[in-house]
Amino acid sequence: VHVVYGFPDLKVHAKMTLVVRREGNALRRYVHVGTGNYHAETARSYEDLSLFTADPEITADIASLFNYLTGFGQPVRFKKILVAPFSLRARLAERIRAVAHAAADGKHARIRIKVNSLTDQALIDELYAASTAGATIEIVSRSICMLRPGVPGLSENIRVRSIIGRFLEHSRVYAFEIDDAVELYLGSADLMTRNLDRRIEVLVPVEQARLRQEVVAMFDSALADNTAAWQLAADGAWTRVGPEKGERAHNHQLNLQRRARVRSRRVAAARNRNR
Repeated sequence: VHVVYGFPDLKVHAKMTLVVRREGNALRRYVHVGTGNYHAETARSYEDLSLFTADPEITADIASLFNYLTGFGQPVRFKKILVAPFSLRARLAERIRAVAHAAADGKHARIRIKVNSLTDQALIDELYAASTAGATIEIVSRSICMLRPGVPGLSENIRVRSIIGRFLEHSRVYAFEIDDAVELYLGSADLMTRNLDRRIEVLVPVEQARLRQEVVAMFDSALADNTAAWQLAADGAWTRVGPEKGERAHNHQLNLQRRARVRSRRVAAARNRNR
């Protein structure tokens, strides 16, 4: 076992694993990238997402990043992953601006963000500009949010909510929609200056159609919660969200548990069929 502690001035906050496996006469790489820590205790009480993939470009990117972290290589231009403090801030800003331009052109344009905290002023200003251009912006922020939604002429197209339930909401997910095209990323980075500039963070694209549907369904569920959600107003006050008259109660975390049980039964049934 070789343990490397990283850099004195850059906290390694990324959550990633690289497995290199010999298959026949060749080596194949597998990668796991997540939003949560590799910690048995918090895994029981935190809500997180992760991606396990053998995509050649993603695995090559993660291998290059590990080479940098362990001193065997220099930072490179990554093909698919977004990495702080190298490319993450600029690439997120580019995507927000692309959605803003699409909104100005009259296209469907929406940004969805789920983070622990939102405090970076430069990216908050980018989101304000996108809102002013007409883009719809939906944010789920568990903790600190320095953005103010619903301010006329600035952020009237932005909605911010927080979910306080049995599990601590911990996943970081980003979705950028222009008409039918959607870019989805998940990973370790919150929208805080320390995460973007002073830490090693990774966001990985979610490209497989079925997995993208799962992430979109997660966003839909979180934004529809009317039992454990709180809405942020323009004056900074949080208000508990309740069901409207005649509306059915929807609890996001209970919905995630139900979906997980359905997937588990489906996997078990498939295994039984293959015996």
